[in-house]
Amino acid sequence: MQLVKEKSYPKREFKFFKKHPDLLEKYGIILKKLENDPFEPSLKLHKLQGNLEKFHAVRLTYEYRIVLILQIVDEQIVLVDIGTHDDVY
Repeated sequence: MQLVKEKSYPKREFKFFKKHPDLLEKYGIILKKLENDPFEPSLKLHKLQGNLEKFHAVRLTYEYRIVLILQIVDEQIVLVDIGTHDDVY
């Protein structure tokens, strides 16, 4: 799978890691796992509901999530948002 960042994602990513530099290493591991197998159980990939029903999310930590669009047809994972559970949902 190929990871692609939505246009606004790099700015959100930068702001997030400015506040949480300690999570950068774990983030890198999660991105590699997403590329290799987005359905790996440790990622806890789950489909969202309501107005976010076209998105999925994976857990960065208990508190922080990465929201993404999983496009199996195009072999792409589009990163959309990163932040606390309340911020991204």
